[in-house]
Amino acid sequence: MPGTALDSRFDVLALDDIRLKGHRMGIETILFDYLDGLTPEEIVLRYPTLSLEEVHAAVAYYQRNRMQLDAYLRLIEEREVVMQRQQEQNPSPPVRRLTELLKARRIALAA
Repeated sequence: MPGTALDSRFDVLALDDIRLKGHRMGIETILFDYLDGLTPEEIVLRYPTLSLEEVHAAVAYYQRNRMQLDAYLRLIEEREVVMQRQQEQNPSPPVRRLTELLKARRIALAA
């Protein structure tokens, strides 16, 4: 996070974008799984491009900076809620087309 000493394993691209160096994955992906009860070994099985060492580093960084990263995770969750609402209110053309096809199929099955 800007203004804080960040472990050299992470890149801060924005206030809501901390990534593991060499990956496109945000630290939140690992932390949400960890906080949901997955072990580092299970996380590595879920994301085979990660090493066990990288997952342990993310967890250790979280444990050392819990308050900051809890705030970061809340920010990520809030952003996801906003993005989901926007997508529901303004679906993309492919989503609109799929919705129309599903509606037509339901009507055809009901007839």
